[in-house]
Amino acid sequence: MRLGVLSQPHHPALRDIMGRLRASAAEVDAELVLTSDLMDVAGGEGPALEEDLAGVDFLLTLGGDGTLLRGARMAGPREVPVVGCNLGKLGFLTTAPLDGLEDLLHRLRDGRYEEERRLALDVGIHPADGPGPGQTAPPTETFYALNDAVVHKGGFARLISMRVWVNEEEVGQYSADGIVVATATGSTAYSLSAGGPILVPALDALVASPICPHSMAIRPVVVPSNATISVEILSPMDRMLVTVDGQSGGHLGEGGRVTVRKSPHPVRLIRLPDQNFFSVLRQKMRWGDVRPDAD
Repeated sequence: MRLGVLSQPHHPALRDIMGRLRASAAEVDAELVLTSDLMDVAGGEGPALEEDLAGVDFLLTLGGDGTLLRGARMAGPREVPVVGCNLGKLGFLTTAPLDGLEDLLHRLRDGRYEEERRLALDVGIHPADGPGPGQTAPPTETFYALNDAVVHKGGFARLISMRVWVNEEEVGQYSADGIVVATATGSTAYSLSAGGPILVPALDALVASPICPHSMAIRPVVVPSNATISVEILSPMDRMLVTVDGQSGGHLGEGGRVTVRKSPHPVRLIRLPDQNFFSVLRQKMRWGDVRPDAD
């Protein structure tokens, strides 16, 4: 078994954790392939993971949800399964806590796990000027995402005027702080904070949730995953931002457009058999935790 490893290289306990990981890897006869930044901190030989990802059986992320999202964007397009060990506080997407690291490796070796194929996004940033009247210009930048794509402003607190489309049908003109287009996996992240619904991960759908809309008539919209959601910028602003999974992205000007559609490459996410979505939701996010009054 070849196990790719990705982590935050500045975690204070990383050296100790890597020592445990190397000992467990020897027990299950696993070869570790580390990212270059992890090799700089924890040592290692051979090619870095970035150069050899296609040859690994699993990508193990050591960290929280942000680390797993980074790993998903790396492994998803190459269809390498991703499994997370939580070193952070929440770890909603991760599979096992740190004290379960050794058991996790044994489960991977023995096949005692389940795989979920999570819908991912292809995000395109298009300039204002298309090749002809009413035509969208080819994207200048493209991104892959597991959770979401967010169109928002930088700098001063001002409303954005946007026109939202589903395929070629106009949904309407929005005045808001921005908009979140999320997968079912991402529905429990920024989209939820913006008032969007929780979608069960197996649901093949996208949700567009406005951020602080300036109208009670604008609410989240759920569409089938084979639809393309487009956001056209109407405001005369030069520095609109498009953020993907909270970690990467680009800029967009007036008249520009963002397109979000289903990627042909889902993220292969490893889960343990005793885990289910609603139990994790209750445990990690205290969903449905309605306690009686103290008196």
